[in-house]
This record gives sequence, C-alpha cells and structure tokens, in this order.
Amino acid sequence: MSGRPIALVTGAARGIGAACARALAGEGFRVAIHYNTSSEAAEKLAGELPESFALRADLAVPAQVEALLDTLGERAGRVDVLVNNAGLTRNAPTPVMKLDDYDAVAALARGTWYLTKLMLRRFMMKQKSGRIIQISSVVGHIGNRGQSPYTMAKAGLDALTRSLALELADRNILVNSVAPGFIETEMAAALPDQVKNRILERIPLGRMGTPEEVAEVVAFLATRGSYIQGSVIHVNGGLYGG
Repeated sequence: MSGRPIALVTGAARGIGAACARALAGEGFRVAIHYNTSSEAAEKLAGELPESFALRADLAVPAQVEALLDTLGERAGRVDVLVNNAGLTRNAPTPVMKLDDYDAVAALARGTWYLTKLMLRRFMMKQKSGRIIQISSVVGHIGNRGQSPYTMAKAGLDALTRSLALELADRNILVNSVAPGFIETEMAAALPDQVKNRILERIPLGRMGTPEEVAEVVAFLATRGSYIQGSVIHVNGGLYGG
C-alpha cells in the first residue's frame, strides 16, 4: 500500500468538499473522495489527485456506510483524517415543511455519526491517532429562515465535535469543526441577486468566501494545529465571531 497518509472527505465531488480534497492532496494525502450521486465529477477529481480514488455511498443507509468502510480497509488499510463535509438542505418555512424533508436531512446527520463511529472503531482507535474535521455552518449558530432541519443538523455537528473531543483526547485523536459562512458554491450561485445582496450587506468583509478559503483551514487542522481540540473555527468574513 501507498506510504501516503489517507484522508476521507465526504461529499467531495464539488464545492467545499472538492476544495478540501485538493488541499489535502497538496499536503501529501491520498484522498478517498466520497460521493452519492455525482459520479462523473468525483471520478474526474480522483483522476486529478495523486493515488486518490472515488467511493460511492448513501450515508443515510447504514449498510452502505459499512460497505464504504470495508472498501477503505481493502484499498487503504488505514484512515488518518476524516472530513465530514456531506450535507443536505430541504428548504421551506417550518409550518409548511414536510416530515419527509426533515427526515432526509436527519438521516444524513445520523449517517455522519455512524460513519464517524465506524471510523473510530475500525481505524483511528486501533491506530491511536487520527483527526476528525466537521464542516458545520454559520447558520448552525445564527439560524436561517426556511432551513430549520439544516440549521439543527449543522449545530449538531458542532455539539458532536465537543463531545468527541472529550471522549478521544486520551487516544491522540483530535476533533474540530470548521464553520463556513456564505461561500461561493453552486448553491450560492442559484440565489436571486436580491438575496445575495442582502447577505453581502451583513458580511463585514463585503464578499462571499471561496471553497479554497475553507479548505485552507481544513488542511491546517489535518496537518498542524496539534493543540487544537474541540474547537469551532469560523470562516465567515466577520459575519459571526463565535
């Protein structure tokens, strides 16, 4: 097997996840690029990064999470960094939101927890080393209209970070969150101009961030930051200070 350290990035086919995969590859990692539906983009990205590979799984399905870990064991033998980036939005005002929409977001949150649990049991606790980085969101701290399940899920990631940090500190496993603000992604590009303008008015730096600016912080936590544990690092242009 390759001598490179191994990182798994979930939801890595595009946006922040893809930027994280590129940044980690630049730090010498062999990256497992997880995707669910974006196979073409994931395979293309894997082909661009040294010794990296794409893996498909619906994280909401426990059997697929288990199969993902089995494949990682076969192809890599260990995992040094887990970046929990995969996310899902279902937007509507709370009074009219459908239960199925809430359940879809909650199922992915459960899947992130289950993936993390298996990652710890199968790899990091045996290795007595590892780093887990959650990609949460500023909206988990300040809220957002029409996104109650998403804001709950993202706030939950930061709570998970703090609990795991306490559980795992004596195992040499570091757990932290990166909470992006409004970032230039496909989701942001689809917003009407008037909505974008309202957002920009709230950001002291006067612009949206880039996926690469989030990925820089992820790469730092994955390779340095050896005395950072249980923290939420905000990357939001001054929108929220934490």
